[in-house]
Amino acid sequence: MKKYLAEFIGTFSLVLIGCGSAVVAGKTIPITVADAPSGIGLLGISLAFGLAVVAMAYAIGPISGCHLNPAITVAMLVAKKISIADSIGYIIAQFIGATVAACALMAIQKGAPGFSMGEWALGSNGWGPGYLGNYTTTAAFITEVLLTFIFLFVIFGATSRLGNPNMAGLAIGFTLVIINMVGIPITGTSVNPARSFGPAVLAGGKAFQQLWLFMIAPVIGGILAAILWRTVFEPKHEA
Repeated sequence: MKKYLAEFIGTFSLVLIGCGSAVVAGKTIPITVADAPSGIGLLGISLAFGLAVVAMAYAIGPISGCHLNPAITVAMLVAKKISIADSIGYIIAQFIGATVAACALMAIQKGAPGFSMGEWALGSNGWGPGYLGNYTTTAAFITEVLLTFIFLFVIFGATSRLGNPNMAGLAIGFTLVIINMVGIPITGTSVNPARSFGPAVLAGGKAFQQLWLFMIAPVIGGILAAILWRTVFEPKHEA
């Protein structure tokens, strides 16, 4: 149970900090006040997601491996690095953690003057007209598959015998930073079904209607990375 609780806490922290940075501090609030604090923008949101992973990697990595992401857990299952029973427990904990974090973020935001949910609220992922860069469904799907593939490939490499275990958390976290720098204008960057699920369930509307893509594409990207790593790059004694 320690492993599952760790995954719950880690995923909760990732969603609260990452999505919270976009919702609370992503832009100048309120825009009508001249001396209001400047928003952190795309780079700041990217850093929030990545540094949250870094922090959790060193906090719970020794306990659960710090997946925080069903796509990672499925990829590890395909690579035979986690049991079916543990993978189910991890994924359940991740989805619950993300949903509780979205609930906490909504409760906080209700304390802001003039708060309303609107479309794609609470840092929800999406695409198409009205969402950030207005990218197409095809572009969104390709982006999520490729970015998740890159993310998982780094994770496999950084945590293998070939990597440096003391630096793995930094490598993985900063990979998420650069992934967000590319993906935010397109989809808001998911690469994580749980991260997408929590906000979308509460936001409803288009965020929930488009959730299917963020359930499927990251898992495909993770599985492709797992297959490539296991068949080509994995040291023989780890196979």
